[in-house]
Amino acid sequence: MTSDPHREELREQLWAADVDGDEYTAVDVVFGALEAGIPAEDVLLDVIGRVQQRVGMEWAANRLTVAQEHAATAINDRVIAALAHHPTVRRQSSAGRVTVACVDGEWHAMPARLLAETLRLHGWQIDFLGAQVPTPHLVAHINQHGPNVVALSCSIATRLPTAHAAITACQAAGVPVLVGGAAFGADGRLAKLLGADAWAADARSAAARLAEGFEPLSVARAHQVIDDLPHLADQEYTMVRDSAVRLVQTTMTDLERRIPAMAGYTDLQRQHTSADVAHIVDFLGAALYTDDDALFADFISWTADILRARDVPASTLLPTLESLSGQLTEFPRARRLLDTARTGLLDPLSADPKLPA
Repeated sequence: MTSDPHREELREQLWAADVDGDEYTAVDVVFGALEAGIPAEDVLLDVIGRVQQRVGMEWAANRLTVAQEHAATAINDRVIAALAHHPTVRRQSSAGRVTVACVDGEWHAMPARLLAETLRLHGWQIDFLGAQVPTPHLVAHINQHGPNVVALSCSIATRLPTAHAAITACQAAGVPVLVGGAAFGADGRLAKLLGADAWAADARSAAARLAEGFEPLSVARAHQVIDDLPHLADQEYTMVRDSAVRLVQTTMTDLERRIPAMAGYTDLQRQHTSADVAHIVDFLGAALYTDDDALFADFISWTADILRARDVPASTLLPTLESLSGQLTEFPRARRLLDTARTGLLDPLSADPKLPA
């Protein structure tokens, strides 16, 4: 990415339009960039894409509300649509056909949208199916339209078991799968674990990988039945997933005992706390599915940063992890994951208020 001051100025202009909720100015900024001769791919990824990253970062830092984040994302989505229909951007589709979709349960469609429009610029015919595509519907689309490749996006790691099923189902339909998104890890390690044919860190590298082509899937591979990952034989993932409601309820009871301030919580505060605990249990399940310590530890570290930005002591995470560990004494992998995450919290918590014993 170039440090061209002009592009930085464009990002600031688009950011200001997003924050103001001014869609027309946002479109004018992008059209002005195209008419100034900046390549469409650079406008798409180095201007719109970078501004969208900033939207997420500003929300995480508690400088944008959820409503503002949604409004800005909606404007950027419409700006991308406008860019795609600009007369200087239209391309002939000659490279082949790609189906771009988010896995079922994945609502973050912007990365997939940026990918779809980037691939269109590279001459691919694109079927963009958007957010939360149920796997049976994805397979039905594949059978009807026969794409060369399916590109699957997954940003939230709790959807990785669903992504695994989707990868296998697409391959069983005879189509190779390229995956991307934060859920697969910054190094793509979980894409390999779940059997994807390829992984790309971003839209440009995805376009480059598609240009290399894929070997046709063998008949044996195209018709394989999904096999459990070897570590799933201990059933820890299944049992934690199936007991999630009980785990959350017991943890809430433990927290009320450990944190006296919860006695004064409103119903809404209790609902938010319960939802946060449920999210932690969901990520623990995803980490058990992949047997990946970093997945859960990184999520807990991210959650701690979110709490700090909202003036909530990150130390409040410790009793949650301890409660879950106490409930899962016969689950060695789960306890390992919880212990790793807890250890990762301890050093940064030196400045946090101490919780009562």
